[in-house]
Amino acid sequence: MQEIVLGDVAVTRVVEYHGPVGMSPQTFFPDSPEKAWRDNESWLAPDFLDPTANGCVSALQTWVLRSQGKTILVDTGAGNHKERSETPRWHHLNTDFLDNLARAGVRPEDVDLVVNTHLHVDHVGWNTRLDGDTWVPTFPNATYLIPRADFDFWNPANGHKPGKVDGWRNVFEDSVAPVHEAGQTLLWDNSHAIDANLRLDLAPGHTPGSSVLTLESGGDRALFVGDVLHNPVQIVAPDTNSCFCEDPAEARATRRRLLGRASDTNALVLPAHLAGHGAAEVVRKGDAFAIRAWAAFSRI
Repeated sequence: MQEIVLGDVAVTRVVEYHGPVGMSPQTFFPDSPEKAWRDNESWLAPDFLDPTANGCVSALQTWVLRSQGKTILVDTGAGNHKERSETPRWHHLNTDFLDNLARAGVRPEDVDLVVNTHLHVDHVGWNTRLDGDTWVPTFPNATYLIPRADFDFWNPANGHKPGKVDGWRNVFEDSVAPVHEAGQTLLWDNSHAIDANLRLDLAPGHTPGSSVLTLESGGDRALFVGDVLHNPVQIVAPDTNSCFCEDPAEARATRRRLLGRASDTNALVLPAHLAGHGAAEVVRKGDAFAIRAWAAFSRI
């Protein structure tokens, strides 16, 4: 099962990639305590950790939300045919993501809204597709909701040189600028109400415009947290950042705040990259957190 219902909102998981990310825990999470990996290896493996190869396991997935008559995509993965020579895992991919989306009952023209939680390479790729030699919006009828802080930060016209991912120099040009030039973007600040069930709020640290999508419908709660966390080791060791966080101190504070909110409100936490069951309920455990239950999605 790759669909669950939260209140009046159907949530479908559509996977673009699942497997190793070519990084060891020490590289991906350089400030992670070795003890956290060792003490939790029994359940981190094999879904999130491959101990034999000393490698992290991850997923690229899009969350499809159907809310109040709208079809909404949360993050769009790495995309096909993109020039990513400095991130080989996503270089010139040729996946069947659009077929997977179709199997979930979604054609590109059906999409009303695309939410980019932030503008990293593996969250905006399917914003566009190649039409001959030109990058065009993949979802021709959609409005793309983009946090203005990230749009400004990554826009080459502003002369910014992000320190963590300086090599991702094509991402804005091939996956963000084309939808903006097509008049399909809505740049938002601070917060943005999508409908009665869904709201976007800034959750900075990983990037200046990283955001969280909150679902509140009936008695159900969910937080689509993007890259606030990549791996569940960051639940049990919440001060652990990935190597891609632009502002490490702010990323830690944001992660603790959102995990605390999820614990206190019984909200399902849906990161962009969790393999296994893809999402979890969390509880406080001393100065950290723990998994209470995995989501009802089938394991991948």
